[in-house]
Amino acid sequence: MASQGKKAVDQLLAESFKELACRRPVEKITIKEITDRAGVIRPTFYYHFQDKYELLEWIIQHDLIEPVRPFIDSGMAIQAMTFLFLNIEKEKEFYKMASRLEGQNSFAGIAQRCIQALLLEVFEEHSERKQPKNAMLTPERLAQYYGQSMVFVVIQWIQSGMTVSAHELADVYEYMITHSLDDALKDV
Repeated sequence: MASQGKKAVDQLLAESFKELACRRPVEKITIKEITDRAGVIRPTFYYHFQDKYELLEWIIQHDLIEPVRPFIDSGMAIQAMTFLFLNIEKEKEFYKMASRLEGQNSFAGIAQRCIQALLLEVFEEHSERKQPKNAMLTPERLAQYYGQSMVFVVIQWIQSGMTVSAHELADVYEYMITHSLDDALKDV
């Protein structure tokens, strides 16, 4: 029961933060504004999160990463990407503002850590069964490579105004990860 209560407060704080972020730059939002909007006291926030950047990480984990895990576990990586892009598209204004966050606690850095952690888990599960083709192909490097590429594509999409649909972006990303540089040079 305590876990459900904690999750409910986490969700309440997240919704408050998202509403505020749709109207103001994330770096200007204060903890007091988040707690006032959520109807809780400041110490409640600090019981749940260290700062607003940890709250942003929780949002990315809860709203984007956790929902795609079942797709990935079922070998449906492209469907996972489509679902992730659809979830971003649903909260377009929030992610547009959040993606502008730069510096030490940048959106790109937080998103990349979350995606890499998921991918690392998946690669490690698969690598237990076999030896890599090359010593450079470690689960860590693969997770970093694919995490960076996905975050790059997502941020470019968000900051360009999401002019293509989530489904179109998934098709573009699928092309990018399934074709070689030689293929791309022929297709451009």
